[in-house]
Amino acid sequence: MPRVPLLAGSRVVVAEAGDDDVVLQPPPPGPAVADVAAAVRDALRFPLAGPPLEALATRGGRATVVVEPPALPIPTALRDPRAAATAVVVEELERTGMPSARQTLLVAGGLARRVGRHELESLVTPDLARAFRGRVEVHDAEGDLVDVASGPPALRVHRALVDADLVVAVTAAETVLHGGPAALLAAADAASQRASAAESLLEAGSAPGWRRAVALERALARRTPLLGVSLALNHPRFAGVAYGYPYDEAALERIAASPARRLYGLLPAPLRARVLHALRAETTASAVFAGPPSVAHAEALLRAIDGRSAPLAAPLAAVCLGIPRVTPFLPRERPNPLLAAYLGLGLALRLWRDAPPLAPGGTIVLVHRFVRHFVHPTQQPYRTFFAAARQGRDPAALAAAERAAAADERAVATYRSGASCHPLLPFADWAACAPALARAGSVLVAGCRDAGAARQLGFVPVHALAPALTMAREQAGSRPIGFLVAPPYFPVRTGEPPG
Repeated sequence: MPRVPLLAGSRVVVAEAGDDDVVLQPPPPGPAVADVAAAVRDALRFPLAGPPLEALATRGGRATVVVEPPALPIPTALRDPRAAATAVVVEELERTGMPSARQTLLVAGGLARRVGRHELESLVTPDLARAFRGRVEVHDAEGDLVDVASGPPALRVHRALVDADLVVAVTAAETVLHGGPAALLAAADAASQRASAAESLLEAGSAPGWRRAVALERALARRTPLLGVSLALNHPRFAGVAYGYPYDEAALERIAASPARRLYGLLPAPLRARVLHALRAETTASAVFAGPPSVAHAEALLRAIDGRSAPLAAPLAAVCLGIPRVTPFLPRERPNPLLAAYLGLGLALRLWRDAPPLAPGGTIVLVHRFVRHFVHPTQQPYRTFFAAARQGRDPAALAAAERAAAADERAVATYRSGASCHPLLPFADWAACAPALARAGSVLVAGCRDAGAARQLGFVPVHALAPALTMAREQAGSRPIGFLVAPPYFPVRTGEPPG
């Protein structure tokens, strides 16, 4: 009977999997690009479609380089290849006659908290930080935006996207809603971003958010030349005690059997969090593509899915996964119950191709303590969501609460100051959970310490993992259940037999 270590908050719990159960693990990190800088230069000179950078650049003109905070994948590596790619793009723009003094680095953070100085430093290499002479703009979804499409739907974007003679987006291909044209949408108005949705984060056909992002790309392209640089990333590779996790079965058994795991569990929560934060992770790129943002992103995403996905023969009657003590955006913080639900339902269980990994009416087991704690003031809008959901999750009541939150001048001002996320973000996170919730028969929260918070979201609180798995097996009958070994979260290709 295999033992599966799951990261639940800052704890490591061990699940006992049955002989017929399915343990979903990603493949080992694939071959890495030896020289990211050289690969980016080659991609800029030989794009997949359209003219190269040199033909698009205007000597003496203005350029805008769009970047995203490297919140995905989870965990974040200390050195991210996107920083090196951004530095090369700035250098190549200078070489073609667009000096850095006439460049704008636009950080498209979507509805998340506007990044501060510490997070900005992680977006670029130290050399670029010292040499860059242009402007750095952090997108404000409530700021002075410019209409680029009258609709429907109407689209308004950051002024730096339309005042430039060339726009270059430098992103990683994580999902259809992260990277590529979605980075342009992350520099748009709050209403446009809130409407971005997807049943699967890996299939453009079921993602209205992808179509909205592509529509924005086309509207911008009619006004300004656009180029995208997309990196396909490998899974983060851990060093030290976590080496081989989560793709190596020997590493899983080593962690599950280690006496150090039990000693680690006796540490206070803040100290456990510091130990996890100290684990070194390395993220490498497997490929680099350039071209129109949607074209480069689509090709890089296909490459990333091919190299990072786990096969699953058929949908499972139940899926169990641990939820780590991180938020899906920067800076990393302790997640409140809604953010914990988003990590499992809105992110991990939407990373599928061909079919969802959960059978209709199946059971989802989220392993997390689910304590109703809101980091102040960063997560204050989530308090507003929970207050609105106190009497239930009636769609009409939540829609009214969302309209009130969007009109809350104090909450909007707090977001604009960089102290909090946008007041619409909690409602967007809850909407992202809808595809998994519509498919699931029940959601069990194993190890729950706040039954009220779980019930408020429609979940079933269970005091420990073992009874939650017993309940899931009873509901599954004779069908096997699955264990998702993460983070990092990885794509699942359903309908594809292992091996």
